[in-house]
Amino acid sequence: MRGVCGAGRAAATATCRDGGPDGVRQRAGRWRAVGRYDHCVSDCLFCGIASGQIPARTVRENSRTIAFRDINPQAPTHVLVIPKEHYADVAAVAEAGGGLLDEMASLAHRVAVAEGIGSGYRVVFNSGPGAGQDVPHAHAHVIGGRPLEWPPG
Repeated sequence: MRGVCGAGRAAATATCRDGGPDGVRQRAGRWRAVGRYDHCVSDCLFCGIASGQIPARTVRENSRTIAFRDINPQAPTHVLVIPKEHYADVAAVAEAGGGLLDEMASLAHRVAVAEGIGSGYRVVFNSGPGAGQDVPHAHAHVIGGRPLEWPPG
């Protein structure tokens, strides 16, 4: 699905690029490798949502993150928080720095408060297939609205 990224949103909020190999970004007209960070992956479901090409029930959004309802909710409130740019997992977000992980946590809290579960909710990052991460794009689950058992899963 080439061309998903970079379309569907106003230029001010579009964060994905179209073209170039995965794992590189264009800066000053040149492509450069950026390690584990892929600015956008053309066949990534969450990149498609962030770019506006795939519809989602958006709950909250800011310039670098977006929160939307999970299509397979595990609780009355189940919202996903993702960075608009593609990172493979939470470790890649943490490595990138720049406050993005803080921004994701802050948005998760604002979602919980807006959803009326601010007094008790869970924020879960599954990292890798062995932990149940089924979309290879960093994301946090905001879960609440019912008693949450411990230990989970």
